[in-house]
Amino acid sequence: MSIARSYVVITAAALLAMGGAMAHAETRPAKDIVIVHGVLVDASGWRAVHDILSKDGFHVTIVQEPLTSLAEDIEATKRAIDQQTGPVVLVGHSYGGSVITDAGADPKVSALVYVAALQPDAGEASGQLLSKFAAPNDAMRAAANRATPDKYLFLPAAKFRETFAADVPAPDAQFLADSQQRLAEKALGGRVSVAAWRT
Repeated sequence: MSIARSYVVITAAALLAMGGAMAHAETRPAKDIVIVHGVLVDASGWRAVHDILSKDGFHVTIVQEPLTSLAEDIEATKRAIDQQTGPVVLVGHSYGGSVITDAGADPKVSALVYVAALQPDAGEASGQLLSKFAAPNDAMRAAANRATPDKYLFLPAAKFRETFAADVPAPDAQFLADSQQRLAEKALGGRVSVAAWRT
């Protein structure tokens, strides 16, 4: 998804959260946005969205997930939520959707935003959902074919743009390929314990 489209989705969700929060006198409008990135990338890919939202007056935190297991990614996100001072709009991209589905049960979270993201139900795993879709599955299959001996998945730099970042300029895709964060295969098997989107 392009940076501009991501910004529009996140801003619209933040405004909706603010409006919903304003309907309750005891709740302050959401000004804190926590973004959870997807697999094979790190938080730096969200810099442009961070800058735009910050300029618009939002406080933006981007979680740097370890991508070692779903449980550890959820814990990293919970730490970021704990650091916020008000209601939180929690944003997940791709695999980050699984993370926010569980971490979003935190009472500080006032809204969830799924940006081209997985949205599992309680008990479902990311890998289960990915197996239903051809394109993401192709990228993950390519990554699995290049797994490290300790089962961390990655995409070869030469294939990264074609399979993972076709909608960004070539220099940006190259940067993402060069800063690619490996994903522990076991993270795809982790099951969410709660589906925060239900509430």
